[in-house]
Amino acid sequence: MGSVSNSKDQFIDEALANRRDQHRFRTLRSLDPQGTTVVSDGEKELINFSGNDYLGLSKHPDVIDRAKQYADKYGAGSTASRLISGTYSIHKKLEQKLADTFGWEGSLVFNSGFQANSTIISTLADRHALILADKLSHNSLLQGSLSSRATFRRFEHNSLEDLEDQLAHASKEDFSRIIVISESLFSMDGDRSNLEAIAECTESHNAWLFVDDAHAVGVWGKNGLGLAHGIEGIDMVLGTCGKAFGGFGAFLLCSDKVKDYLINFCPGFIYTTALPPAVIGTIEAAAELIPDMDGAREQIRENIEMMKTGIHDAGFETGNSDSQIIPILVGGEQETLDLADYLEEQGFLATAIRPPTVPKGSARIRITLSSEHSASQIETFVRALKDWSNG
Repeated sequence: MGSVSNSKDQFIDEALANRRDQHRFRTLRSLDPQGTTVVSDGEKELINFSGNDYLGLSKHPDVIDRAKQYADKYGAGSTASRLISGTYSIHKKLEQKLADTFGWEGSLVFNSGFQANSTIISTLADRHALILADKLSHNSLLQGSLSSRATFRRFEHNSLEDLEDQLAHASKEDFSRIIVISESLFSMDGDRSNLEAIAECTESHNAWLFVDDAHAVGVWGKNGLGLAHGIEGIDMVLGTCGKAFGGFGAFLLCSDKVKDYLINFCPGFIYTTALPPAVIGTIEAAAELIPDMDGAREQIRENIEMMKTGIHDAGFETGNSDSQIIPILVGGEQETLDLADYLEEQGFLATAIRPPTVPKGSARIRITLSSEHSASQIETFVRALKDWSNG
């Protein structure tokens, strides 16, 4: 091992320089929301095709009013962790509402989807366990798997055959438990997993099945209750409140036994301050609204069809996307950045997604649609995309 560098932050300089050389350097900028548009750095208004407010609930008056009511009644913060004094009556009421709405025995609210995935998985597994995760599972699921110290393996994306083979092989090994992980709707590609088949497969091998339903909840499934809703054999479902719910936080749907286990052993739940009352109010109000928003969900489907048709007509592929998440596949990182810059010049926020978020050679513009996007906004975007292709 070499000696310590004279410059203690040399590793930071080298890492950032490497990111710049690879066209992967990232920066933050301010974006003030105005419905389906944002004002960038206080200057230019852009049509936003990069947000996850799928039903427009972040601006819904009932959601905002409930947040105000709870802040007025219970204060700005919960002031403690859930096991100390941070569990208010509204926290327990919300968890019961979520369990009842989604048809589960229990639910447990977490502070974010990343926090939930990264800490639940590491609590359920130990160093004698095996975790099998879809190759394109979200980074939060990867972090939870690695921190568990369990044996971690990936199965080919959406390959039931590979999952079956790996489960069959694992049954001959000595693991304390096997946990299979998949998203229902994948966040970067917009495609879906075959949850019915995965559930049947995992059950036949006595394995646990954890499904991240974050991008489907609110948008897909009966009454917007997600793609995992009603499927037998799924042990836990993770839903997020920062997307279709229009707020913040996350929730796990599970049995009462699993809930009790996590309350007692999950450090990400035990050692963090509870969500503030205003956030609990937004989640509760959204949960009441979502089942009756079939009209908004139908509008999303119409928007998806219009956008995908336009993208294909412009000469781009969208992979296996079957949802409101539509990748415009470009490939090269600099070319993708150039396209994103061009689209911004034309008045659109359409973010470039590059490695390591997606595999090398698959950089893309990731489009996300909401029920609030108008036909004219989509048509104008497609026209700009065609102009780029023809330029």
